[in-house]
Amino acid sequence: MPLFLKKELEDDARIYVWEITETEEELLASTAVPDNELEELSYTRSEARRREKLAERALLNEIFPEKLYLGHHDNGKPYLQNTAMEISISHTNRFVAILLSPDENLGIDIECLDRDFSAVEKKALSEDELEDLEDDKRKTLQLAIYWCAKEAIYKRMSISGVDFAEQIEVERFTPRDEGEITATFYHKDGTEMEFELSYEVFENHVMVWVVD
Repeated sequence: MPLFLKKELEDDARIYVWEITETEEELLASTAVPDNELEELSYTRSEARRREKLAERALLNEIFPEKLYLGHHDNGKPYLQNTAMEISISHTNRFVAILLSPDENLGIDIECLDRDFSAVEKKALSEDELEDLEDDKRKTLQLAIYWCAKEAIYKRMSISGVDFAEQIEVERFTPRDEGEITATFYHKDGTEMEFELSYEVFENHVMVWVVD
């Protein structure tokens, strides 16, 4: 399927979302995939993961008409080899989301609301965040926003060994279909960084992003 969603953000940042409706075979037949990515796919055992990676490449080809190469740093952070654009990528079984910016640090995460977020509640939230949880049917949505926000900041920071509960604190918010939230990243040396994130809910999914 072609592009599902495109959002124009400030400072020429953009979000693109592709809905994965194709089979792995259909994506392989219709998508020009660089040799190095084909080799990587040959070592990927999970069919779902191969399908997500092929949809990611299909979306990149949709965004960039010219031939574009995607690489990854040692920590897994993606980068575009032949353009100066910054990139962040996230997948679910149904969607691939790509966030681009010409010169800003960034991070994006997308999750399906059908996921079990009980582990997030136990391991990724601080005591204050746990106290702020809604005690109703919107609790799952709130947990999803918490997790996506922390993942987006983690990708933006690109630092290993981050304790999500201790080092990323999301300020109290009321979960809605879209909105903005504030979060703070606490470095281990005691310094702090504050971020403004945006989120949107669509098709039983939550997407959160940060550009700064």
